[in-house]
Amino acid sequence: MSQTSTPVTGEIADEALPRPTRFADVKGWFWPVDQLLFDWFLSYQRDTDPEGRGDLLELGAYLGKSAIFTGLYLREGEEFTVCDLWDSPAPDDPNSAEMNRSYSTLTRRGFEANYLSFHDELPLMVQAPTSVITSKVKPGSCRFVHVDASHLYEHVHGDIAAAKELLQPEGIVSFDDFRAEHCPGVSAAVWGAVATTGLKPIVITGTKLYGTWGDPAPFREALLEFLADRDDMWHGVEEVAGVPMIRIKGNKAKSPEHPPSRHKPEPAAEPAVVAPAPQPVAPALRRRPSRARRLAKDLLPPIVTRALRSRARA
Repeated sequence: MSQTSTPVTGEIADEALPRPTRFADVKGWFWPVDQLLFDWFLSYQRDTDPEGRGDLLELGAYLGKSAIFTGLYLREGEEFTVCDLWDSPAPDDPNSAEMNRSYSTLTRRGFEANYLSFHDELPLMVQAPTSVITSKVKPGSCRFVHVDASHLYEHVHGDIAAAKELLQPEGIVSFDDFRAEHCPGVSAAVWGAVATTGLKPIVITGTKLYGTWGDPAPFREALLEFLADRDDMWHGVEEVAGVPMIRIKGNKAKSPEHPPSRHKPEPAAEPAVVAPAPQPVAPALRRRPSRARRLAKDLLPPIVTRALRSRARA
């Protein structure tokens, strides 16, 4: 099984791969409300601890949409690690069936081409099952972990344990698909972690749960202040496992500024100039001689008639 953990720079050699010219061109499920929350949490960490350091981690990357966005917040001295199977075989039959059903066209080179369309350097790439991540990333080194890999309960359970081990005490974890009807294993594993591991939810959206194993209160209070000024998202507060949790409906959420692509769209082809088709010219109508002319022809001498005709032609 291939495992790569070396940053790569530059362009991908295969020119046949598409180069997205906009962030919206990258395939994936990363909705505006979650883009806003990624931006808020990662900016909050930067603003409240400007001298601090903490790495970023994504478990499950697909074609790189959320990774491209997360990479914008990487600070000097930090590392961003992305772990995915990509083209490697799955470690067990159920996971293999899931990969074939949902991600049969997934390739590592597609991720790399997308990521390098927005960044100068790839993150640290780990091409392997997420179960190896604790041997690749230092314990307690991460400030933000995004879990979006397998939807099977056993795998998500392991990803949760890995996130807890790798996060800093006040680090943030985000779980995708925790409430999707086609992913009951994710829901069972995440809410089980709330009940048994001390995971404290801070906020949920239609697709993601954001929480911490540290103190959620500072995040919650600051986030509520942020939401109070937004007119594009509804929010409320509910108590879960004795802890207040924010709930957001963000169907009309306005996306934050997207990263610019390094590739410009192809210029639109100039419309072909088509010469107008020549219009048919109606044949000239032959005028019928007037009655006076006919009478003159019949009555006048021929020499006079010829003279009159010559004058008319002139």
